[in-house]
Amino acid sequence: MKLSVIGTGYVGLVVGTCFAESGNDVICVDNDEKKVRMLKKGQSPIFEPGLTEFLKNNIEEERLSFTTDLATAVRQSEIIFLALPTPQSEDGSADLQHVLKVTRQIGKAMNGYKVIVNKSTVPVGTADRVREMLSRETSYEFDVVSNPEFLKEGAAVNDFMKPDRIVIGTRSSRALAIMQDLYAPFVRTGNPLIVMDERSSELTKYASNSFLATKVSFMNEVAALCERVGADIDQVRKGMGSDPRIGPQFLFAGIGYGGSCFPKDVAALLNTSITNKHEFQILAAVETVNKRQKRVIVEKLKKHYRNDLKGRVVTIWGLAFKPNTDDVREAPALTIIEALLKEGVELRVHDPEAMEEMKKRIGNSVRFFNNNYDALKGSEALLLVTEWNEFRRPDFDRIKSLMKTPVVFDGRNIYDPKIMREKGFVYYGIGRG
Repeated sequence: MKLSVIGTGYVGLVVGTCFAESGNDVICVDNDEKKVRMLKKGQSPIFEPGLTEFLKNNIEEERLSFTTDLATAVRQSEIIFLALPTPQSEDGSADLQHVLKVTRQIGKAMNGYKVIVNKSTVPVGTADRVREMLSRETSYEFDVVSNPEFLKEGAAVNDFMKPDRIVIGTRSSRALAIMQDLYAPFVRTGNPLIVMDERSSELTKYASNSFLATKVSFMNEVAALCERVGADIDQVRKGMGSDPRIGPQFLFAGIGYGGSCFPKDVAALLNTSITNKHEFQILAAVETVNKRQKRVIVEKLKKHYRNDLKGRVVTIWGLAFKPNTDDVREAPALTIIEALLKEGVELRVHDPEAMEEMKKRIGNSVRFFNNNYDALKGSEALLLVTEWNEFRRPDFDRIKSLMKTPVVFDGRNIYDPKIMREKGFVYYGIGRG
């Protein structure tokens, strides 16, 4: 099938590349000429396992191309995916300026029937707004479909190629037949393709991410209680997660969620609720807990050193909001770094993939180290912020020999408290009694 993907951000690039991998002819469009030149060479601007291999292969096979020419891409495509940024406005709402601007351009360029698909995470009612705008710009027939994406950063390629479900929001039998044909290779094993109306589809994405965020904040609240009563959140998690009604996923206590989805989607759903005069009390609490949780490790550090942090050398392992990505958007590390710099701390940081992205955010206000052990020399505390696999089984004797004082603040509970203390470390976890 012939399709175009407008926007080569995280979602757009993965979607376009994976559709090409399944045999479709895909044109990816972006207005950033530098990025397009980079992509034409097979160079991915984001770190995502497996993506670069798919990218290079499909460019070589001439199934995947990149351009800044939106009008030509529209005319050559039957299906047009919108994978555009919907940044958070000051009131928490999703900013649709990019979606609506491109919609207008698509309408002016149309040369026949098209299926316009919203891949971006958009507020309820966006499909109606896109449909209305297209009707003003073109006399050609078209359908607008909501098709939210459920990719996990760090596992996006596998998630797309082997989806647990596909949601199609449309009331058009013609558009549905086309979308079912497009997705047929991805649901051969029986995972559901769920069909619903556009507004229900749009809300499904927000509700899904907000519920997962709720699980995270709930467990962080339980972790805070564990510290008060002398319980261990890791044991509580195992007991809860074995109940099939609850399940084991997203029950890990830590220093809060980040990234491009959870914070923005929670805020957007809250704004939708307020706009529609509904008080979404649980979700408001989820957001409040998460903002507080990002500072928990800072408060533990201040308490350990009795509020005397000025001039102390502290090392941070992990800057990305989660492992296997270089994404630092809304990452807990940002909050932690900002707070510690205000306290006068000398920070040394390391991350396997996210240091360049972090440099763009904070410049040279901290020292960046390419080797995680080098970052520990003379340090008075190690803060584990992102649970990269290479941090899970380090050489603890080497760590201890490098540090000025062997104090570890484990923001992801990846180390065993008993073993850490046996090795001579002062150890602080999250919710571990």
